[in-house]
Amino acid sequence: MIRDVHQDDRPRERLKRQGAESLSNQELIAILLRTGTKEESVLHLANRVLTSFEQLHELKHAAIEEIMSVKGIGEAKAIQLLAAIELGRRLAQQRTEERYTIRSPQDAATYLMADMTALLQEHFVALFMNVKNQIIHKQTIFIGSLNASIVHPREIFREAVKRSAASIICAHNHPSGNPAPSPEDIEVTKRIQEAGYIMGIELLDHVIIGDHQFISLKEKGYM
Repeated sequence: MIRDVHQDDRPRERLKRQGAESLSNQELIAILLRTGTKEESVLHLANRVLTSFEQLHELKHAAIEEIMSVKGIGEAKAIQLLAAIELGRRLAQQRTEERYTIRSPQDAATYLMADMTALLQEHFVALFMNVKNQIIHKQTIFIGSLNASIVHPREIFREAVKRSAASIICAHNHPSGNPAPSPEDIEVTKRIQEAGYIMGIELLDHVIIGDHQFISLKEKGYM
């Protein structure tokens, strides 16, 4: 129970009166945790969860063991948090995937930024689009350090043919936060672009995501 908070100011009561959007991150987590411990209120416990992960997006990538390492968080509470985080991620993804149209490199970066900017490993992703430049499918092709011998165009274009895609955009993240392209990035892009010419499926761009910033290889003249 939240013993040190007036009933009208407790997160559940405020949510009922004012809506979920009015609550802080701490209050939303407190609702998910439901109860505190003998030593502290659920609001204090929620605050320690946030403090342990420094930023909310770090909680998004936390393993169950990491969450349980916070004093007062057992397996049941950790599972509740992870389930809520995953549900939120799926809802956000579904909203953005409802025929999102790519008109510029900024559109592609906006679509990908939330999921890719905080990843701890490199993820190589392909967006498959119809003739109206609307996204019909998104797929992670490879996870790990990017080089031309590992990222094969056939993996990308097999999926493009399967989805009847008219064009594609490739993207990957730099965990360092610096989106500047490496020689390997440029080489991979040229291989995919050449394969696209042969297949009749155009590579529109290759976007590199850094720490809330991006670089378009098309804009930079590499393709």
